[in-house]
Amino acid sequence: MKKFALHWQILVALVLGVLYGLFFSEHTHYVTWLGDLFIRALKMVIIPLILSSIISGVTGIGNLENLGRLGFKTMFYYIATSTLAILVGLFFVNLFAPGIGADLGFQQTVEGLDAANRSFGDTLLNIIPSNIFESFAKADMLSIIFFAIFFGFFITQVESKYTTFLSDMFNAVFEVMMKITLFIIKFTPLGIFGIVAGTIGEQAGESGALLEIGGRLGMYSFTVLISLVFHSVITLPLILKVFGKADPLKHLKAMTTPLLTAFSTSSSNATLPLTMEAVEHNSGVSNKVTSFTLPLGATINMDGTALYECIAAIFIAQAYGMDLTIFQQFIVVVTALLASIGAAGIPMAGLVMITVILSAIGLPLEGVGLILAVDRPLDMCRTTVNVWSDSCGAAIIAKTEGEELKI
Repeated sequence: MKKFALHWQILVALVLGVLYGLFFSEHTHYVTWLGDLFIRALKMVIIPLILSSIISGVTGIGNLENLGRLGFKTMFYYIATSTLAILVGLFFVNLFAPGIGADLGFQQTVEGLDAANRSFGDTLLNIIPSNIFESFAKADMLSIIFFAIFFGFFITQVESKYTTFLSDMFNAVFEVMMKITLFIIKFTPLGIFGIVAGTIGEQAGESGALLEIGGRLGMYSFTVLISLVFHSVITLPLILKVFGKADPLKHLKAMTTPLLTAFSTSSSNATLPLTMEAVEHNSGVSNKVTSFTLPLGATINMDGTALYECIAAIFIAQAYGMDLTIFQQFIVVVTALLASIGAAGIPMAGLVMITVILSAIGLPLEGVGLILAVDRPLDMCRTTVNVWSDSCGAAIIAKTEGEELKI
């Protein structure tokens, strides 16, 4: 009997979660613990998986020349696609002008706005950890990635006996973490069911907040969605086809499970283990490229988030009756790129980082209240685009390294 594929299990869990949340909104506490447990299990493996995978990847790359080449390709791809995503968002938000005539009648507060007050210079400075164990405890991904790359490179610079020992050790740790991760992945449908049921039930309990949203807020949502679709269906597949010499549809099929999980959890970090497994085993990207590019991408490559931040900022400006000049829109583009790099791969991180852009163009932070009601479903969509871009990047970089892909 043919096994019921995991992505179909996840899809069924999504549907059942929506139905349960709609019809049993007052009883979602019976199932939400499934989602909480699943997310906790994924968070448990994220740091050791990222640490071991990057160190293993860097030691596998070898010398400084190879590391520099792969690092340059990776960063160039991430910056280029994020910039393209922002420009797509800029085009559509100016085309549809969703904020013209928007109602400013509701304003709410967002937890974590203080986190967005750090300057970009501070963000760069804090990449170098003063205490790596504190970074582990706080899950400061940029610091952990910096330390892992640094540590992995210097493993290759010591005596060969130490290099062999440490390389084998971190390779072994990585293999163990992948085994644990694959075990956790088996329970993805149950986790997704709990997460979706809880989210839908909560929205249903708020007097049908999502159902009552219309007018300009609905146009704003449409603008974000059409921009995300354009970037994920046209821009990224075109880049994958031209530079990666790969079939975008085959790659999409290979990425079904992590993309559905990204949509459900709204977390590129939580989806990272599944993305790594799918890119390596389904698309045929080597462990060397996968273990270096994907953990980095889950932290700094946020195409969907960058696109959303651009549209949200200009929508809020339009809603306040502020006509942004070309220069101010350029500031939005640059700031959205920098803010997306600093955004954590967790649910609603982009909503926090939007305050950086609002501050840069002189808009009140209370404007964030305009977009809160529809942020959760849009967050699910933009996270899916983030993960899709990461996977395309890994395939393209692998191809430029001379690898033969399965796609």
